[in-house]
Amino acid sequence: MSSKGEHQTVPLSVLLKRESESEKIENPEILHGQASQSKKGEDFTLLKTECQRAMGDGVATFSVFGLFDGHNGSAAAIYTKENLLNNVLSAIPADLNRDEWVAALPRALVAGFVKTDKDFQAKAKTSGTTVTFVIIDGWVVTVASVGDSRCIFESGEGGIYYLSADHRLECNEEERERITSSGGEVGRLNTGGGTQIGPLRCWPGGLCLSRSIGDMDVGEYIVPVPYVKQVKLSTAGGRLIISSDGVWDVLSAEVALDCCRGMSPDAAAAQIVKEAVHTKGLRDDTTCIVVDILPLEKPSAPLPPPKKAVKDVVEELFEEGSAMLSERFATKYPLCNMFKLFTCAVCQLEMKPGEGISIHAGTSNSVKLRPWDGPFLCSTCQEKKEAMEGKRPSGSRHGSDSD
Repeated sequence: MSSKGEHQTVPLSVLLKRESESEKIENPEILHGQASQSKKGEDFTLLKTECQRAMGDGVATFSVFGLFDGHNGSAAAIYTKENLLNNVLSAIPADLNRDEWVAALPRALVAGFVKTDKDFQAKAKTSGTTVTFVIIDGWVVTVASVGDSRCIFESGEGGIYYLSADHRLECNEEERERITSSGGEVGRLNTGGGTQIGPLRCWPGGLCLSRSIGDMDVGEYIVPVPYVKQVKLSTAGGRLIISSDGVWDVLSAEVALDCCRGMSPDAAAAQIVKEAVHTKGLRDDTTCIVVDILPLEKPSAPLPPPKKAVKDVVEELFEEGSAMLSERFATKYPLCNMFKLFTCAVCQLEMKPGEGISIHAGTSNSVKLRPWDGPFLCSTCQEKKEAMEGKRPSGSRHGSDSD
């Protein structure tokens, strides 16, 4: 995990046990604001606090913040805003306690992203969208991202943490290699005579991102499988900034945080957008969400300037960015038995015994598989998995006026 301080990865079970053995810590106060200046009208946001879920011992709450930066039209961004959360929640087994629910989120986010992409592509619309999706449950923050919108966090102690990935082909060699090995081509726009201009793009289609939701005309090696990071904050809290590339193309994390120091979330979001537009003009939709995560004893005051970081107070619980579903759905944690054996791991379709196809089929592990080794996919989700991995031709592709 990127930070200004030292850090260590701590198993979730250890943290939960540590917390249960100490005095119960109250959930933080969540304050948020957003601002946007529009050029194309393709940026959309989702802000939901006090979302409720039934628990064995009552009702628990969580908050969701999403930024959807569309391209080649707004259809994918709107569809994802309206459907992604439900698809994620549907992928979480019922009757989990809070700690199990939090641990199940990373896998459920992968399933929700892929199902949303699959369902949207079935509508045969060619637009696409980046997604940065944040779920806050108590002091645990889980971020899933595809594309080049980003999420950063500054702790109350002054450390800066990068909670999302940048899936631009220009800056991600691993993603370039994945696409070319899956059958895509990566290069700059050729203007003739051997002259190439602009950022690296995936061809056919011309998209400069390696991951998104939608973009059915580009090729299925542009995958919707998100990078996911989950962290546990200290009770000092801190500030999240979720912004589209219209901000990050202009401002560094440090500049974005410093320019809004001491402001309320609403004022901070407006100031960040103002700084970005003032620097280079309004070249793209420019959107910012600011979320303050505060101890209850300080519910309404803007965050003070952070103390100098002396140690890492944000503990990493989970981080994974593989584009391979067989790796993302690997049942390496105790929750594996809670996921239904005869339910598609992506779309939650119930299947009869023997109908499902193991997520590991066709991998190096497949020779060791037993008939009951899941998770399993339905036939259509298996086809999508194979297409994303370059193992079968995807549908027809056309040019794309893309990011």
